[in-house]
Amino acid sequence: MKISIRRSRRAAIAVALGSVLALTATACGDDGGGAAGDKGGEGSGKGQITFWDTNGGVRTDIWKEIIADFEKANPDIKVKYVGIPAASAQSKYDTAIQGGGLPDVGGVGTAMLAEVAVQGALDPLDSRLKGSALDGKLSQNLVESSRAAGGGKQLYQIPTSSNNGTLWYRTDLFEKAGLDAPTTWTKFYEAADKLTDKGKNRFGFTIRGGEGSIAPALDASYGQAGVDSFWDGDKTTVNDPKVVAALTKYVSLYKKDTPSADVNNDFTKMVAQWDSGTIGMLSHNLGSYQDHLKALGDGRFRGLPSPARDDGSRVQISNPVDGLSVFKPSKNKAAAWKFIEFAVSHAENSKYNKSAGQIPANTEAAKDAWVQEAEPTKLAAEALNGAGTKIVQLPYYLPDWNTISKADNEPNFQKVLLGKMTAKEFLDLLAKQLNEAQADWKQNH
Repeated sequence: MKISIRRSRRAAIAVALGSVLALTATACGDDGGGAAGDKGGEGSGKGQITFWDTNGGVRTDIWKEIIADFEKANPDIKVKYVGIPAASAQSKYDTAIQGGGLPDVGGVGTAMLAEVAVQGALDPLDSRLKGSALDGKLSQNLVESSRAAGGGKQLYQIPTSSNNGTLWYRTDLFEKAGLDAPTTWTKFYEAADKLTDKGKNRFGFTIRGGEGSIAPALDASYGQAGVDSFWDGDKTTVNDPKVVAALTKYVSLYKKDTPSADVNNDFTKMVAQWDSGTIGMLSHNLGSYQDHLKALGDGRFRGLPSPARDDGSRVQISNPVDGLSVFKPSKNKAAAWKFIEFAVSHAENSKYNKSAGQIPANTEAAKDAWVQEAEPTKLAAEALNGAGTKIVQLPYYLPDWNTISKADNEPNFQKVLLGKMTAKEFLDLLAKQLNEAQADWKQNH
């Protein structure tokens, strides 16, 4: 059944590609450009462009503020704002790619970048970035994440922001127990053991076992193992012996130093459990900061980047990167690029990320006062841009990635926690699926 799901997914993309090739340049909608088969043009750099915000409702206000700033600075360009809820963004793009109506410029996160790019909808941006006002001003780790998500050869997205894996810990509990901050994996495991008292319903850690469990498990495994690439040639490293040993150690925390309910917890349940109980540590991301502040109050918790290895080196998996893309059918690509340059400039990128609570892609914005004052964001930005940080690029470009990392393997990870499957069996199966998906992808590229 799972094989047929993946084959159906590949077949759907093949059909989409066929539709793209069959479309003509006259297939236009009223939301911007035409369909993906239309090559568009540079245009005059003036007039109206259409912008799709793919987190409509959540980010509408800040984007309208940035658009107003842009139109003031560029009075000969008007931006038509279209807000699209995040949940329907992929289907909206797929429909427009096949039937027309793509925007001039729009938000495309790394999770959907490959599918939009493979259908011929996006313009490569390397030549535009080179020598532009943004050249040298963007986080290189984020730029490489953007490039990797698009297939590795060309840049189809200019990053605007990213999240980062964060280890939240209860400073009051650590101080009471005389523990150092969990800055390394050794200190993390020591704290998980020392803070656990099952008789009093106290636990050192809460592990994510429900929906969305694979990424944090891989982050912990690669972070401990120090393996800094997802691929060794065309074979994945997920079942490298060092990664297997690291995951084995990580899952051994379940029920020993974590609540048994963790096996079913997605991030909302896990965060609520940490906020309401006496659990020492939680691995999530920057997005839950306001929840912790509201529940625990200032001064009772801190957020650090995921632990470093004992030698100080840091390996972490790539987090989804938000970004902006120019669409190939646009008749006014010059104006669309001007909008991207403006939106990711120091002042505007800082303004956007302060509102979103994320890490700015613009390295000058990442040094602004609000980032320095928000310690978890400051430390995350420093870790993300640090010279000693190695980013393991997850293969978002694989059409099968979402199926493999969610539907196929989240239930298997629960089996590992429950002792029904070993970490090695789990990772060997994951590796087999990934190697097959990589071989299929290479065959078509």
